Amino acid sequence: MGTRLVRTRRDNRAKSEQHETPELRIVFWETTTACNLACPHCRVVSDEDVRGGELTTQEAFQFIDGLSAQFSPLLILSGGEPLCRPDIFDIASFASGKGLCVALATNGTLVNEATAEKIKRSGIRRVSVSLDGPTAAVHDGFRGLTGSFDAAVAALGRIQAVGITTQINTTVTRHNVDLLPAILDLALGLHVDALHIFCLVPVGCRMQIAVEQQISPETYERVLRWLFEKSLELSIHLKATCAPHYYRIMRQLASSGESLRARKQKPPAGGHDTPEAAAVFSEAQGRKLVHAEPMAAATKGCLAGQSVCFISHTGEVFPCGYLPVSSGNIRRQPLAEIWRSSPIFKSLRDSSQLKGKCGICEYRNVCQGCRARAYGCTGDFLAEEPYCIYEPRFG
Repeated sequence: MGTRLVRTRRDNRAKSEQHETPELRIVFWETTTACNLACPHCRVVSDEDVRGGELTTQEAFQFIDGLSAQFSPLLILSGGEPLCRPDIFDIASFASGKGLCVALATNGTLVNEATAEKIKRSGIRRVSVSLDGPTAAVHDGFRGLTGSFDAAVAALGRIQAVGITTQINTTVTRHNVDLLPAILDLALGLHVDALHIFCLVPVGCRMQIAVEQQISPETYERVLRWLFEKSLELSIHLKATCAPHYYRIMRQLASSGESLRARKQKPPAGGHDTPEAAAVFSEAQGRKLVHAEPMAAATKGCLAGQSVCFISHTGEVFPCGYLPVSSGNIRRQPLAEIWRSSPIFKSLRDSSQLKGKCGICEYRNVCQGCRARAYGCTGDFLAEEPYCIYEPRFG
């Protein structure tokens, strides 16, 4: 009886631990680091530099087999430029054949009519195209290739023509922060389904950018408030990425009073950076942010290691693509095992370990601060979010 009781307790503990492990909802896979552009926020390498290190086609199939057997996440094929990888459509077809929802993140410059048809046949359900300015002059200057803007816009049209939903990804830096309204107008004019605003992280898994391109914490706050306001007005899905305090802002504004539309007044002087403006959002409007479509994944702030992870081209597993702290390698250990047992992932899931003002903030379980930005600025991924201007009420 004693042995049986010990075994029962052990089994119950294992079941409890498995139950407490959060669902893996999104996997970003860096299929290759090869790319045909030279963007300042991403370290580009040539085909010759990476062909020997990236997962082979067979390794990719084995990874997808294990992933689909244990989880049902959105699998985002990224890079580099994933279309530089010759077997990318074989991989996408294999993944969609296993029942996974597959998305493709591309710069769009390699998408012609034939490529768009291949994307469709491979079962890819969403394609995101990077646009970092509303005009060719701005975008091409940032991306380092003349004609890349026109190619990206054309790619969106070709992808839409074969019946696949589209998304624009925009990385916010000093060069384009004041152009965000124009970028939103462009997205609406191009009839894309979503616009995702990426708030830059200074370091990451092959991510680099000069300090002078960073926008200030105060500007981040202004941008996120603007984005929330627009999310209430428009049907396009708007999302802030790598900006977990967006969810703090959302709740602050959504729970503070009647709606702006109901009061039929213009925003107070100073826009939505004032307490008066924050008070005009209703909770019902706030809930509009959470969309039902599978690609939205609007839940809470930092999701690194909590519902997302990043797989490098060599199989290294990171909490996200901007937090370069390896938790294992799928060549040596199944992803499911890493996801459930990694000490790094477990630390990220425990908000009581957060330090500084993040550790005492009343919004810590909603926001948690960007763990990658904390790591990039301090070397400690549990340190306080350095780009948040909010001062906690409780301590």
